[in-house]
Amino acid sequence: MANLKLKIRDKTVFDGVVSKYILKHFFRFWFKVTGWRTTNTVSKGAGITIAAPHTSNWDFVYALGAAILLDKKIYFSIKDSWCRIPVVGRLIMWLGAIPIDRSAGGQGQVELIKEFVQRHKTEDIFFLFTPEGTRGQSHKWKTGFYHVAKDTGLPIFLAKVDYKIKESGVFHSYQLTGDKEDDIQSIQESYTSIYGKFIEDQFPRYVGPMPAISDMDADIMKAVYSFKGKATQVEIAAKVKLGKLSSNMLEFLTDNGILEQDIKNGEPCYRLTFVGKGYLLHLVPTLAV
Repeated sequence: MANLKLKIRDKTVFDGVVSKYILKHFFRFWFKVTGWRTTNTVSKGAGITIAAPHTSNWDFVYALGAAILLDKKIYFSIKDSWCRIPVVGRLIMWLGAIPIDRSAGGQGQVELIKEFVQRHKTEDIFFLFTPEGTRGQSHKWKTGFYHVAKDTGLPIFLAKVDYKIKESGVFHSYQLTGDKEDDIQSIQESYTSIYGKFIEDQFPRYVGPMPAISDMDADIMKAVYSFKGKATQVEIAAKVKLGKLSSNMLEFLTDNGILEQDIKNGEPCYRLTFVGKGYLLHLVPTLAV
């Protein structure tokens, strides 16, 4: 039995009409009483979903609640040893567990996940990964989620459980650019403004809420992002369809570390910092690459 290869369940708690009906009413009541709310989700179809920061077992409860309320289906990775515990294991699998065998002989599990994702990629599903890999203090992310997204061609849904504003759900559907280092750092920066249950344990560390950004500021950030590099003030103004772009607007974004100034062909130009890219992921549901 211990050597039996576990299979991912096609039908889980999310497929049971009665169970889902009961759970939806429970979470609707609980969120209302506790002051929690869901995000205005931007996900459509299947996606490799990052759940961060992950500092408490309560994170999964709030993520589950948001998924139930938003009519999404969750699958989450967990050590296969948990799925082998009598009774408890069956319950975990019923909740949508993807059993991961981390032993040397369990390398085929990665392919199992990819195959499963491919079979269900047209469904409205969150394939949940916790890049911190632990509820304790972490200093780096595990990037398995990135490789699964790349190999399956699925977007990466950025999900959060923010205990400061009491909000749970997906806030951005990220399209890979092909530059892994840039993608990972941009995504990580989007999580520095999210408040975990135990912020001393979360990575990347919490730096505070986003500065107040106007619609014009957001348009400028999107314009600079679209150039995939440096853009002059004239180029930015043309992109946002302004006859003349005020230097004060660019100074505000530069002073807040969102843009950085450089020189292009002898004149000032601007590009998004990673902080700026992280903020932009909160402001825009999805970005074309």
